[in-house]
Parts: sequence; structure tokens; C-alpha cells
Amino acid sequence: MGLIQEECRNLDELVGVLTKYHPEANVALVEKAYHFAEKAHEGQFRKSGEPYFIHPRIVSGILARLMLDAPTIAAGLLHDTVEDCENVSLEVIEKEFGQEVALLVDGVTKLKRLNFSSRVEQQAESIRKMILAMSKDIRVVLIKLADRTHNMRTLGSQPPESQKRIAQETLDIYAPLAHRLGVYKIKQELEDLCLRYLDPEGYENLRRKVGMKRAEREANIRQVISTLSDKLKDMNIHYEIDGRPKHFYSIYRKMVLQHKPFEQIFDLIAIRVLVDTVQDCYAVLGIVHTLWKQVPNRFKDYISMPKPNMYQSLHTTVVSEMGFPFEVQIRTYEMHRIAEYGIAAHWRYKEGKQVADGLDNKLYWLRQILDWQNDTRDSEEFIKSLKVDLFSDEIFVFTPKGEILDLPKGATPIDFAYRIHSAVGNKCVGAKVNGRIVTLDTPLNTGDFVEIITQQNSKGPSRDWLKIVKTSQAKAKIRQFYKKELKDENIASGKQMLDYEAKRLSLSLPSLLKNEYLEPILRKYSFADVDDMYAAVGCGGITAAQIVTRLREEQKRHEKPLVPVLPRVAEEPAFQTKQNNAGKSDMGIIIAGLPGCQVHFAKCCTPLPGDEIIGYITRGRGVTIHSRECMNVNPSHDPARWVEAHWSESTGSVYNGSIQILAYDRHNLIADLMGYLSAQKVTVTALNARVNTSNQTCTIELTLQVANKQELDWVIKQIAKRSDTIEIFRV
Repeated sequence: MGLIQEECRNLDELVGVLTKYHPEANVALVEKAYHFAEKAHEGQFRKSGEPYFIHPRIVSGILARLMLDAPTIAAGLLHDTVEDCENVSLEVIEKEFGQEVALLVDGVTKLKRLNFSSRVEQQAESIRKMILAMSKDIRVVLIKLADRTHNMRTLGSQPPESQKRIAQETLDIYAPLAHRLGVYKIKQELEDLCLRYLDPEGYENLRRKVGMKRAEREANIRQVISTLSDKLKDMNIHYEIDGRPKHFYSIYRKMVLQHKPFEQIFDLIAIRVLVDTVQDCYAVLGIVHTLWKQVPNRFKDYISMPKPNMYQSLHTTVVSEMGFPFEVQIRTYEMHRIAEYGIAAHWRYKEGKQVADGLDNKLYWLRQILDWQNDTRDSEEFIKSLKVDLFSDEIFVFTPKGEILDLPKGATPIDFAYRIHSAVGNKCVGAKVNGRIVTLDTPLNTGDFVEIITQQNSKGPSRDWLKIVKTSQAKAKIRQFYKKELKDENIASGKQMLDYEAKRLSLSLPSLLKNEYLEPILRKYSFADVDDMYAAVGCGGITAAQIVTRLREEQKRHEKPLVPVLPRVAEEPAFQTKQNNAGKSDMGIIIAGLPGCQVHFAKCCTPLPGDEIIGYITRGRGVTIHSRECMNVNPSHDPARWVEAHWSESTGSVYNGSIQILAYDRHNLIADLMGYLSAQKVTVTALNARVNTSNQTCTIELTLQVANKQELDWVIKQIAKRSDTIEIFRV
């Protein structure tokens, strides 16, 4: 991985790297941060057993190798102090190191709120926080990438389940972020490390196969470099050439996507030529094509059409005299610096002030993220937006004036229209692609010339467009239109939907709308007031189920029920039991102290094997089994009637599990869903569906026969994968 992996083993080496590229750097700030962090982390150890301070020291070294400034390196040293060290707060950091360093540290500090509903939500909110901080200062994400890089290098000390979770998160979020920022040094290392933990067998197999022919490839590289060097010397072009193998993940991805065995992956090596000027780049390209036969459709000119992450280079694939294909990349020295270090290469420092080289235009995608986060209330939906819009494959299309726009693969003319301006999207009535009229759901391809047909008297976007568009930007603009134009209708609809959802759960909406319950919800989702919340539900920005669930959680939190202490029932209950010496009931339930008693399941929570359960003695009907998470469970009330209960090891029975699905309404939706479940051999015992015409969604309630909680969770995951599913949860 080159310089990025060279550690700064002590303060002298760190300062030496910094002053080499920035002689006037504030060395005193870095020295103070180094000693402060070393003392703050004293006595702390990582899971690997090594002293904790090694981590921030290496993170700061990575930042120095990226040639960042003194405040960034200081923040890299301090980035974990607020989160992990006692008596260190952001106020302390600001007092000791200044506001600039404090803001950088705050941007990479995880949220510590304790009332997240899941690890996924906590991850999503922390990433949202980082993105917001990144919008103010791009160095925040560079610190986070350096932090994640060292964490991935030392991931072997984590338990296997954590290894896979962290590696998947890195591959989904951080490696694509490094790609978007053009920091290929970090991107490639992260991808290879992720592969090592997500598919250990595939990684080792690939590493072994690549190693087997290393000597042969190195000989081939030396041969083509020698041939090309002789020609370039004759042309009096100043140059540098090196050869490099492709990183493992790029080979692995090609094998998976193209369904090719390793033996059919030929372009495992690349030759990189660095020259002084753009004119020299094209001159070298001509020489390469003269020396070797070009592989058709493998030439890419990223100099005249740079990637959105500022990457510029010429790429061509040719076949050598010995018959093996290889890639040639040609770029100037400045282009190479940007290709290796990306956004970090665009920072210049003078008298303590950073000056960006026209970064505003190059970070359009970051402004898109901010637009989405302002419109997206739900954290998990925000993460989906990141993955779909930023990290999917890209296409490049042209406006009628010849300007280039990048869009995710599969984008439609509607996405293109909203990318130009929301007014163009709202007035769009048709489109032309390459001079021909096409339907608005036509997928665009790289190189297409797109023209949007508008009408001033257009009534605005159709709600059906939400099912067509691929970018969250377009979805957000369409929702904004309906939210603004139909606000009164959305408020009325949202209130009705919340009332229905509350009644479905046997709750009273007015009792849930107390100020102490509402305030955390309004704050969490950035609602201005209750009407804003109603409008968001009415226009489909958030579901009624999410709001009611959150309100009920706040209500329960304020009630502060006592921690259950479950007594054994000493006296004989007022009903007859079926005696069973094993203590097991007919329903696969074991009741403490009541062997063989009659049981039935509470309809309010319908527990399944795998759920933690508790029993309630019901006079004349035996014991009612509830999930411990059920809102009706309150062992502090009449404690003598609450009894311990758990599932037998093997129940051998089937149970009813209920789920609720929110989906985009369309023709044959229910029939298709039932056919899908039938194909999965899932038995449906009850179905109830209702359509919300105001936002073109359908709420479907299903009761399924399952053996346990794990089986129901599996069904939920399969339905969640369907493209028409907006949200699904267990009732």
C-alpha cells in the first residue's frame, strides 16, 4: 500500500513527515496533542492487548502521509479522548487546542445517547452526524477514514461476529466514501481488508493463486516497461513508469460480477506512466497503441471527462507480444497526486488558513447528501440513500448544452430533470434521449444526450414517479412538492392514520400526545410542531407505525415500571390443571411451579419460541403467556399472579405470528405477495389490507404459521427485499 502504511513510530517521525510537506506547520500544536492524548489514554488497552495510544498515533500518521495540516493531525491524535477518557470533554479540547480542533474531534465522536432502538439506528445517526460535520469541514471524514483504516488492520482481535459486521459496514459506507473523495490509497486497502473477513476462504484462495504466478507476472511487467521506456527515451519525454498488480478486491469483484474463474481474468497487472503535461499523456497513448494491439472498448479518457471525485487519467488495455493483456494508465504527476490522495491533495495551507482549489464545484454530491438528510426523517432511510445514490455504479449523461452529469446506474429522465433543478422536474411532461422521445421510466446509459420537455401549466409530478425514480434527490423533491402543495390535506390524512394505528394497538391517540411524550419525537425527527409531524405521516415521509411506536416507548419510559422480580406461586391457583410430571404444558411452555397447567397466548403480543416470555394467572382460564416486551406486562401490578415461564427445548408446534407491511400500492400487489409467500412455503392464516389513496401506499397485515421467532424473522427479511416494500415489522 506504499507510504500510507508506513507508521510514524514516535513524535519525532510524525513531526518530520509534517514539516517535510508543510515547513511552517504549527508543530507545537501537534506536540501538545501528542502528549495530551498519550496521558489521557494511559492505562487503556485495545482488545489486541496493545496500549490504546498506539491507535491515535497511527491514525495521526496516516493523516500525515495524506499531507494534511497540523489541526487535522492534532484532531487525529485526540479523536477518541472525548469518547473514551474520563474528565475529557469537548469543552476541555476547545480550551486546550482551540475551536477548529474541537469541531474536528466532535465530528468523528460517536453519539452516546442511550435511547436508540437498535444498533442500526445508532450507526445511522452517527454517520448522519459525521456527514453533517463533513459538510462544514471535509477533514472530518478524512480523520474517520484514517481511524477506520487502522481499525480494519487490527480487526483480527475482534470476535468473528464483530469482524463481519464491521467489515460489511466498512465496505458499504467507508470504502465508497474514500472512492467518492478520490483517496484510492485508503479505498483499496479497506476493500482488501473487508474481503479478508467477509469471505476468508475466497480471500486466501485468491491470494494463493495470485502468488503462484507472481514471478511470471513480474517478468512480464519488466519486459513491457523496458519496451515502452526505449520508445519514450527516443521521443525525449520526461517520464516515470512502474508496474503494479491489481488489488485483490478488484479481481474478486470482477470474478463475481462477470462469473469468471480466476484463470479467465487476464488483466491482473497495470502499467502506470507519469509525465509532465497533458500533451505528453496523449503522446504516450499514441506510442502505446503503436507498440501493442488495443483491446476493443477498453479505452477510457478521464482527462477530458474527469470522474466526480476529481480523478483524471487515460486508461487503455492492450495485448503484449507474448499474448497477455495488461492495462496502461497515463497521467501527469499532479493528476497522480490527486488520484492517490484525492480530496486531501486539494488542500493548501498558508498562514494557518486552508484554501480549497475550487472544491465547491467538485463536491456537488456532498450538497446532495445535505438535501436528502434535511428531507429524510428516518436514519435507516438516510443510510439507504447513501448506498443507492452515492455508492452504486455511475453513468455519465449529457445535457443539450453538452454539460456532463453523473447519475447512479438505472437513473431515469425524471432523475435527470430533478438533478438539473426542482422546477424542471416539477414541470416535466416528457423526455428525449439522443433526439428520440422516450417514456419517463426509460433507464439512461452513459453517453446519452438527454432533453427534458416541460410545460408551464403542468399540475406537477405524479405520485407514481416515486416508484420510478432511482435517486433519493428526486424522491425528496417529489415529496417536498406534495408536502408543500397539499399540506392541509396531508395534516388531516396524517392525523387520521395515526389515530387508526393507535386504535389498532388498543391505544388512545390523545393519551399519547402529551407534551412530555411528543417533545423527544419532534426533536428526533426535526419536526417544527405537531402539524409538521402529521403532514410528514400524511405525505409518506414517515409511517404512522413509527410515530405511534416511539410515542408508546416515551409513555412507557415516563411510567417507569418496576424491574420484574418474579415470585414462585406457593398456593394452589383457583383453577384445575392437567398434571404433567415434566412440568411441560400442551403448548410447549414450561411454567415455574405449575406443571401441566392450561395455557393460552395473549393476542396483544402473540409470543413465539425465541421470545422471552412471562405468564399471568387468569382465573378460570389458566395462564396467559405474554412477551416480556409486551406493553401490557407490568409485574409490579398484582405480582402474585405473574409467574416465570419459558419455552421447552423442542415444542414441535406451529404458532401464529403477525406482521405489518407498508408497500407501494399497485395492481395485483396482494396477489403477487401471496404467490411469493406460497412459493416460499409460508402458510397465511389471516390477511387484512387497506389502501391510502393520498400517498398511494397499502398497509397489509398478515398472520402466518411459523415454528419460532427465527422463522418469522426470516420471512420478514425476505419480504423486506422486495422492491415494493417500504417498511415491514412484526406486530
